[in-house]
Amino acid sequence: MKLVASRQVFDYLVSKQDEMIAYLQQLVLAESPSSVPDSQAMVMTILFESLQELGFDVRIIPGRRTGGHILAHYKNKAGNAGAQLLLGHCDTVWPIGTLKDMPFCIEYNTISGPGVYDMKGGLTQMIFALKAIAEFNLEYQLSPVVFINSDEELGSIESSQQIERLAPEMSRVFVLEPSLGLEGKLKTARKGVGRFDIVVNGRAAHAGLEPEKGISAVLELALLIQKLFAMNDLERGISVNVGTIEGGLRPNVIAPQSKAVVDVRVPSMTYAQDIEEAILGLQPITPGITLEISGSISRPPLERTMANQALWSMAKKLGADMGLALEEAMAGGGSDGNITSQFTATLDGLGTVGDGAHARHEFIFIDKMIERTILLALLLLAGPAT
Repeated sequence: MKLVASRQVFDYLVSKQDEMIAYLQQLVLAESPSSVPDSQAMVMTILFESLQELGFDVRIIPGRRTGGHILAHYKNKAGNAGAQLLLGHCDTVWPIGTLKDMPFCIEYNTISGPGVYDMKGGLTQMIFALKAIAEFNLEYQLSPVVFINSDEELGSIESSQQIERLAPEMSRVFVLEPSLGLEGKLKTARKGVGRFDIVVNGRAAHAGLEPEKGISAVLELALLIQKLFAMNDLERGISVNVGTIEGGLRPNVIAPQSKAVVDVRVPSMTYAQDIEEAILGLQPITPGITLEISGSISRPPLERTMANQALWSMAKKLGADMGLALEEAMAGGGSDGNITSQFTATLDGLGTVGDGAHARHEFIFIDKMIERTILLALLLLAGPAT
């Protein structure tokens, strides 16, 4: 991108700081927990209207169990060079009413409030990067496409199919999830995420009168939990966590059934397949016990492929031109970037710099929001990574 255009974008976005903050406030005041589908209407209306004003053909994809999703295509195609996807979500983990004791608050160089970091700050950057490009009629080499879902915090239970359809058509994907840590590292790798449900079936009996006739599902689960925790290998980045357990009827009954839900994180597809096979292949230890095991690695790892690293190198160079010393990192949590990375070059963590995702102290840095919006605009205007 020409130096003159870069300077124009920089000056424009610096001058729009107050407007960006006001826009972010609108998004945050439109509380939008994933668990309340109807709550998505207001935040999606704000984003819908903004994208329309920017020259996008915008439509809402209705949800069956969710608040639906926004899909927007830029009307003026950028030749035949291809397309690039801007990917984000408008749902949060915060219940309606959170603003009463966790209000939108500006203090010095920070903004706090529910969803400012994850990820309404990133959505604000997306809109204003597009605004800056439109302001100066700058030309895209790759036509922008925007997809914003309302179920990311639920594991993209409906939208993942839409994302899987979109990703193969894209030359690259920019994910507006927040950056990692106070240093604002871009996420060039993410662990794959899996969930497994284990049901242990035993046999009930009176614990005092005839305990020998019972087969304890609780005891069996305790033995299985030790096997599951033995699968952890932190040096290789593999974590297996038995997050919840339940079982039994009452203290004087040998437990006929117990259950566990297991969370798995893996850095590569090779490890994903190994762990999946190991958990699904668990066998009962106690005679008479039967097991029902279901689940899978539902979000594949975002790995450092050649295409992903080429995109990261481009971002690092553009950042250096701005005076930013960008760093890369692996994130333990998953995002929709895990999905797109299976199909095309993906760069994650392009959202705000701050801290407190899903935590009461959630906040962002104002000056970093401006910096990252400029970086995003430059990325959108750049040609394909090589």
